[in-house]
Amino acid sequence: MQKQPAVYILASARHGTLYIGVTSDLLGRVHQHRESLIKGFSSRYGVSRLVYYECFDDMISAITREKQLTKWRRDWKLNLIEASNPGWDDLAEGLGLGPAIPKR
Repeated sequence: MQKQPAVYILASARHGTLYIGVTSDLLGRVHQHRESLIKGFSSRYGVSRLVYYECFDDMISAITREKQLTKWRRDWKLNLIEASNPGWDDLAEGLGLGPAIPKR
């Protein structure tokens, strides 16, 4: 996948803990979350399954969307995920990464 700005949502499990982020390298960033290379929220709560993402032409649009999604109510976020990914599949697998391994 070519680098381009994206907003993404990671989940610990179906209807589990959610994390919303923005990046210019989606696969690289998901890999960082999965390997806990950057300590923080996602490594603390085992949030590593890519369940939603949107790509943008520029980083300003991606950041604007990330801020919008972050302010949304939880049920709106769940509906957004389920509208395009009703099985809460790990979308990173379809982009070239292996399956997320849940952290214990």
